[in-house]
Amino acid sequence: MIKQTVAFLLVAASCTPTAVAYNVLIIGGTRFSGAALWKELHDRGHSVTVYNRGTTMPKVVAPHRETEDELSARISAAKFLAGDRADADAVSSLVNPSDYDYVFDMNARERSDVEPWVNVFKQSSGNRLKQYVFMSSAGVYMKSDELPHMERDPTDPKSRHKGKLDSEDLLQKSGLPWCSFRPTYICGPGNYNPVERYFFERVDCNRPVCIPGHGQHLTGLGHVYDLAVAMANVVDRTDKTTGKVYNVQNIQAITFDGVAKAAAKVSGKGSVEIIHYEPKEIDFGDKKAFPMRPQHFFTSPLEAMKDLDWTPKYDTVESIMRDAYDNDFLHVKAAGKLKGDFSCDDLVLQHAGKAVVA
Repeated sequence: MIKQTVAFLLVAASCTPTAVAYNVLIIGGTRFSGAALWKELHDRGHSVTVYNRGTTMPKVVAPHRETEDELSARISAAKFLAGDRADADAVSSLVNPSDYDYVFDMNARERSDVEPWVNVFKQSSGNRLKQYVFMSSAGVYMKSDELPHMERDPTDPKSRHKGKLDSEDLLQKSGLPWCSFRPTYICGPGNYNPVERYFFERVDCNRPVCIPGHGQHLTGLGHVYDLAVAMANVVDRTDKTTGKVYNVQNIQAITFDGVAKAAAKVSGKGSVEIIHYEPKEIDFGDKKAFPMRPQHFFTSPLEAMKDLDWTPKYDTVESIMRDAYDNDFLHVKAAGKLKGDFSCDDLVLQHAGKAVVA
């Protein structure tokens, strides 16, 4: 398979206060990538307003990145608007578009989620918007024989992320200044999608890791901190970013088997048993047996690196997995909050004629 060989600096540009502080609005903001972005923008000295339903309390983004006192300071410095993002009346009554220089839309899934915001900012005579920054997904790309995915690649109108694609189309036609980010699998502390945790739970229990197919599918991972830095770096770079989409992940791809081995290494287990299986041969019912799509799926982040003066700090899967293990998995385990659901694994083991692990 293709392997990119490019020399980079290994430090992400960020975390120093910008010369100009702006008023920024984050739609979402209290979970995972939204929370990481909020902290990044706050640390740079921007005035942050958070718009969401108000049902999720902000938490420390990661124990090694933020103390409880720092979280309290971040909350105290922010403004909060509570409303349904898809409710046009709520958006128009709560949001004064002339207040904001940048909007970061972190949780839209459908075009209808974005329409109220486009309408509010388009209709404002005092609009000072420099950029509407949209969180999309690399899942919008059409499956291809040629990888890595580039931003120019064809997209799939039947993708399960079709709503993201439709939202990008709406923004492109709106006349507003906008850009979009298409991350692959976002990892790191606070991840509510069980990407890393799938591997850690099995390695930790000395269970085999069940992987669909041959295990050599290449995939792209990226750290949530690096994503936050890339998105925050849009500020004062709108001459380059307006109207563009950006792939975000670390600088290499890794096989599914490689992810399992990385999980074993960072957890101190050393080695791991891997069981490959054909998904179509096993009925898992409505359960998701594996957290990633069984195909080659990775992108080139070079455009983001060039335009945003950005380089991933977590530039290897091992570094991503180590941070997730030390600063998320161990804490979740200690709190007794691991799901421990290995029912799909047991079906794979039975199908392979192996003993089910007690």
